[in-house]
Amino acid sequence: MHAFDVLGDPVRRRILEILAEERHSSGEIVVIVGREFGITQSAISQHLKVLRDHGFATVQAEGPRRIYEIDPAPMAEVDEWLERFRHFWAPKLDALAVEVKRGQRKRRVCASRLGKR
Repeated sequence: MHAFDVLGDPVRRRILEILAEERHSSGEIVVIVGREFGITQSAISQHLKVLRDHGFATVQAEGPRRIYEIDPAPMAEVDEWLERFRHFWAPKLDALAVEVKRGQRKRRVCASRLGKR
């Protein structure tokens, strides 16, 4: 399975988002994802297995709990693949950053003028 096949599923993407914030037990993941997607513990376990099998997540046993953590290596591979496409959006993001800074500067100038009156 290719990395984008793994990432193509919204449930797996959500699990990775959760794990990107911090490590979680499988029970915590089941509660969050089950509530958001309305799927069973068994279905979530299958998604966790896919993430483990393809290197996106690791699991450690801590007593009876299974603690999941993101493994950044496959994401680095995805990022490397995306590199060839960055030239499509990088200039637009740079231009947006410039406009945001201009807006911030303009607000500071206006605020300082209002404060001096």
